[in-house]
Amino acid sequence: MTTVTLGHPETILHAAAAAAVVRVLEAYDLDVEYVTGSRDELTAAMKAGGIDLFVSAWLPDVDALWADPSLGMDPLGELYKPVFGWFMPEGCAPGVVSIADLGLDDGVVNRNIVAAESVLERVRLGVGSYGLTERGFTIDARPDEEAWQYAAKAIETGEAAVLPLWQPHFLHHGGRLRSLEDPRTVLAGEQAARMLVRREARAELDSDLLDELDELMLGHKVVSALEYAVRCDGMTGDEAAEAWQRGKLLPR
Repeated sequence: MTTVTLGHPETILHAAAAAAVVRVLEAYDLDVEYVTGSRDELTAAMKAGGIDLFVSAWLPDVDALWADPSLGMDPLGELYKPVFGWFMPEGCAPGVVSIADLGLDDGVVNRNIVAAESVLERVRLGVGSYGLTERGFTIDARPDEEAWQYAAKAIETGEAAVLPLWQPHFLHHGGRLRSLEDPRTVLAGEQAARMLVRREARAELDSDLLDELDELMLGHKVVSALEYAVRCDGMTGDEAAEAWQRGKLLPR
């Protein structure tokens, strides 16, 4: 095999992580053809044998449909461990340590929770489980990009805002967010970002390459930094991945 068809979800985060994986493929002199699209389009491409390597599926829950054995894809490695949580800008409302503390403060915390539409149901679950509506909290659902712009401004100004986010995420780059504890453990459990390899393609790929991919761990900091570099520093995914490979993406 001289060309690998690599699929990834149509987001900047997944594209940036895929670019990091491509650096490994290129070291084995493999050419890469990208496939992306909607969830339905990617599922159809897998089923048709049109994707050799996929980066990545969040398992076991978020992307459970891609773990269906009938698609002909097998899990490989673990690039990072996505986890959903509620965060606040570092330095604000120090007395609020957990979600259970919200609404018990002196009114410093903004009681309007701006939620990206992609995580709206998870936010509603948290608000309901902790009885935050009764404490005056409301949910303001916005398109993802708009919600993230709001979060970026809150981080910049130090506003005492509740920010529901997945980690990794470009907003975590720089370490200016702190996580709120979830004592009732009602938020999403930790996932595993796993590559998927087409069964027939596995037999054609170099065993050393498969071992290297299986052991590749990017982690939250790297993936957040990759996405930040693309979104905020004007890099392409390939440029961000090269900077990471050369040790220039994160401070030493």
